[in-house]
Amino acid sequence: MGNTFCLFCGCIGQSHVAVVERWGRFERLAQPGFNFFNPLAGEFLAGLLSTRLSFLDVRIETKTKDNVFVQLLCSIHYRVIKESADDAFYELQNPQEQIQAYVFDVTRALVPRMTLDQLFEQKGEVAKAVLDELEKVMGAYGYNIEHILMVDIVPDPSVRKAMNEINAAQRMQLASVYKGEAEKVLQVKRAEAEAESKYLGGVGVARQRQAITDGLRENILNFSHKVEGTSAKEVMDLIMITQYFDTIKDLGNSSKNTTVFLPHGPGHVRDISEQIRMGMMEATSAHVNTQ
Repeated sequence: MGNTFCLFCGCIGQSHVAVVERWGRFERLAQPGFNFFNPLAGEFLAGLLSTRLSFLDVRIETKTKDNVFVQLLCSIHYRVIKESADDAFYELQNPQEQIQAYVFDVTRALVPRMTLDQLFEQKGEVAKAVLDELEKVMGAYGYNIEHILMVDIVPDPSVRKAMNEINAAQRMQLASVYKGEAEKVLQVKRAEAEAESKYLGGVGVARQRQAITDGLRENILNFSHKVEGTSAKEVMDLIMITQYFDTIKDLGNSSKNTTVFLPHGPGHVRDISEQIRMGMMEATSAHVNTQ
């Protein structure tokens, strides 16, 4: 329905309070609802005040301790105190300018004692300092400060660009550290895998040689038993000749064969067997002498 008035009465809305004067002097506060006025006794309605929550955004430009110019956007939430509405009506002509002046005073006294990083970290303390000051001052004028929010902190564009570059450089440095650690782990794992591979390869070669030795021993014993009159030396010479020809055959059948000049003939095989036999005899003699 809103606020409606006539000569002798009026209806005041829920979120308002009316100031009634008598002969130009404050008489009383008219609360929401239907109210009578006596114009014959000098009563009349001087004005209305809203008791709703009001918002005021204040933009402040100041300088930090490390000489960085910043703009602060401060949002103030305030309302008229119903019981002190007469003070709010008579004492202040423009409460928004009064609030803005105190916000400027407090922030420009506090922010220059902080660096830019401290300002970002402690913006809640700045808002609390402004709130404490405004509550103390504006309460005497019939206004209650509900909340103060430090909405935004905007440094100079060149400073923001420099901060972004610093942040990007730090992240690149951190990424390089992680990349180096990953490469280190990869190299360690590769070395461990190579060592394990060589170990397993050595085990395989040892087992292969053991199998070859066992096979040769078995072949020599079988041949000596089946062919009478043959000695172990003759059987060994025959096996070495056979392996010699197998090796020559494998060289010729290789897909990546190259020209290899070797002294070839049965006599050379006998020379090889003689050298092996002499080496074994010398090793046995040296072992006996040491005992």
